[in-house]
Amino acid sequence: MAPGRWVWLVAGWAVLSPAQDPTDPKIKAALEYIRRIEPELLEEQVRLTEIPAPPFEERVRAAAYKQVFERLGLKNVRIDKEGNVLGERPGRGPSPRLVFSAHLDTVFPAGTDVRVKREGTRLTAPGIGDDGRGLAVVIGVIRALDHAGIETDGPITFVGTVGEEGLGDLRGVKHLFGAELKGRIDRFVSVDGTGLGITNTGVGSYRYKVSYAGLGGHSFGSFGMANPIHALGRLIAKVAEFQTPAQPKTTFNVGRIGGGTSVNSIPFEASLEVDMRSSDKGSLEALHEKFKQAAALALSEENERWKNNGRLSMKVDLLGYRPGGETPARSAEVQAVARVTGALGFPVALREGSTDANVGMGLGIPSVTIAGGGTGTGAHSPQEAFDTTDSWKGTQRALLAAVALASR
Repeated sequence: MAPGRWVWLVAGWAVLSPAQDPTDPKIKAALEYIRRIEPELLEEQVRLTEIPAPPFEERVRAAAYKQVFERLGLKNVRIDKEGNVLGERPGRGPSPRLVFSAHLDTVFPAGTDVRVKREGTRLTAPGIGDDGRGLAVVIGVIRALDHAGIETDGPITFVGTVGEEGLGDLRGVKHLFGAELKGRIDRFVSVDGTGLGITNTGVGSYRYKVSYAGLGGHSFGSFGMANPIHALGRLIAKVAEFQTPAQPKTTFNVGRIGGGTSVNSIPFEASLEVDMRSSDKGSLEALHEKFKQAAALALSEENERWKNNGRLSMKVDLLGYRPGGETPARSAEVQAVARVTGALGFPVALREGSTDANVGMGLGIPSVTIAGGGTGTGAHSPQEAFDTTDSWKGTQRALLAAVALASR
């Protein structure tokens, strides 16, 4: 999950329906049950976190999550072609169909020590909050629904997705919307990260690798030949001068560069990787177009500088595209999540970010991401930690959100 801007909202949401009311007997029983089983959910969080799930290598954790879904009695439990784990909980009728998910993958490479260290209420391990917490919360929601005998109007498909992080490029959730559950998702929720925020605005992004290639040669003997690293420098300088709006926030970053063989060689190839983001589609597309023009101009300038001696070529690879979008603050779905958040006595905070919910937002399907409770620090770092103090509150909110969004 990527960080985003917080927007605090004022109270005043509409009245809860009985199915979402914390004083309803069945709902009350489910909430009390969640608080009671939180130690067990935390053990699940630890167990799943200690199963490595590097980018594109989520298989072992997926198999373990599938076993949990089977043990909990979900229907049609399976791992789809992309690697997502799915299980169905029928409703009274066929709609609305809610997909309720968390992501299986982490940002950490194979070989990372993912053993959890415990100190009081603090759990420390890479991925313990993002998204070990979300995976545990999904389990808690399933258990609480069954314990209290809660029926929802529509079915809920519970999912552990793959490829949410980094160059995974949301491949798991893209497969859900585009193939596995195409045309059958009415509402979508991702449980991602810690705290109690609600993400209703998806920050879109483009990620590219640009490579310049030429003949290469000796730095002295072949001097006067076009240089791929020089072309790269021209492009970086142009990107560094881009002007973007502060609102909607629109950003760019050259994150990696590479190429060359030695200090006294004109390189035969050089490349960079760039990330561009915005919560506004128009602003992102404008930046995207500016970048493509800059890449072509840098190539032309370097070739012309050396009169096409050792002429360079350019290759542009799209590493990732995350659609942007929004589920409006006043939509029924965001209102419902805000209501249950406020009903539990929590502040209602909407935010923007880059999560699995981006895909649904981009398609115009009501989608939100909710945080899983507790307090997290150091996400995406080896020092990532999760404080379990009152973490059950996040699971309670998730339960009420699931019931609300699976209701007509």
